[in-house]
Amino acid sequence: MALLTVLHYPDKKLRNIAAPVSEFNDDLHTIVKDMFETMYAEKGVGLASIQVGIQQRIVVIDISEEKNAPLCLINPEIVYEEGFQYEEEGCLSVPEFWDRVERVEKIKVRAFDQKGKPLELEAEGLLSICIQHEIDHLNGILFVDHMSRLKQERFNKKILKLQKAEVKA
Repeated sequence: MALLTVLHYPDKKLRNIAAPVSEFNDDLHTIVKDMFETMYAEKGVGLASIQVGIQQRIVVIDISEEKNAPLCLINPEIVYEEGFQYEEEGCLSVPEFWDRVERVEKIKVRAFDQKGKPLELEAEGLLSICIQHEIDHLNGILFVDHMSRLKQERFNKKILKLQKAEVKA
């Protein structure tokens, strides 16, 4: 297994749209293992393949406190939505920035596991938020895109200021 490099905003690769996975093979298993290792090392609860420069529709999630409930979704799609929730989110690709985002409260997702077996699951609360967040990544959408224009402008100014400070350091 290997740690992968997490892309950070404003890297243009984060805006790419991932292609569906068509082969469920050893290469896919390696990618999934590396993504889990990277997510755990970064202390995240979810990671989409786009965030590590892989242009395939792969999501890994583990919202458990003990980090012992890994969930892998290949080619995930939301097929049912109900209600709304408004919670604070962060992102490994937008480090040290959090904001409240409106998401669907309950969802039903269809996907494949890493062996190619179809699965369907219902999710609510944090798991629902996480799945929606990671599927957004697969579609080139970041959680900051859900903020108001004013908050986006403030966010972009803050990012520019941080980048200038890093260049000087």
